Amino acid sequence: MPAVATDGALLLTEGLGKRFGGVPALAGVRIAVRAGEVTALIGPNGAGKTTFINCLTGLLRPDAGSIRFAGQELAGLPAHRIARLGIARTFQNLRLFPRLTVLENVLCGLSGSAGDSFLEAFLRTPAIRHRERRLRLTALEALDSVGLAPMAGWPAGALAYGDRKRLELARAFVSRPALVLLDEPVAGLNADETEQVGALIRRYCRAGATLVLVEHDMDLVMSVSDRVAVLDGGRLIAEGSPAEVQRNPLVLEAYLGKVSVTA
Repeated sequence: MPAVATDGALLLTEGLGKRFGGVPALAGVRIAVRAGEVTALIGPNGAGKTTFINCLTGLLRPDAGSIRFAGQELAGLPAHRIARLGIARTFQNLRLFPRLTVLENVLCGLSGSAGDSFLEAFLRTPAIRHRERRLRLTALEALDSVGLAPMAGWPAGALAYGDRKRLELARAFVSRPALVLLDEPVAGLNADETEQVGALIRRYCRAGATLVLVEHDMDLVMSVSDRVAVLDGGRLIAEGSPAEVQRNPLVLEAYLGKVSVTA
């Protein structure tokens, strides 16, 4: 198991801040994620959820604060170095390679395991061929786990939208990362597709995955999460168990407008 950051957390942000044109997208956010748990990050549109994920993964550089993962500072590291530390993600807007096959898209999630020797790759040594067979088998197993193995040779662009969502999950989990960040994994799906993706997420949870889940589907959030953190206007306004957050008047106000504390 990976080392833990301070406060007993695998991931810990302290005072995390990010501004766009002087407007705060994140303001002093502190969130702890413990190994083996699912931490949901919720809030209204524009609350800063995707900005938070992008800061964690190196797509954005935070303006303030720290991000400690397994005892190492992530703030300022490039995205490829963060990925190699064992953090994988999905995107709110799908980031697949439509002209590559379904299998090749999943193999992209194993790029950190492919080796770094250009000479070996050029000479096609037995070690390289063995590694490629092993990686291909791993990718096929990941596709089978999400029900897409029969489509391994299809161009990813030929998949239906719900299947693309499952493909992105397979790519995120194929390397067995220490932490997976899911950015709205059921957004845009119909009821049947949502149930399929939700079932996959629950399976990963039962297997002990550590997840940060950004999602607007509250049924999914409340059924899989150990902890829920709520952002509004870039600030953390509530944190606790799903039941505690559901009763929090600040959360009700953020989502529904001004309500009575006794409501």
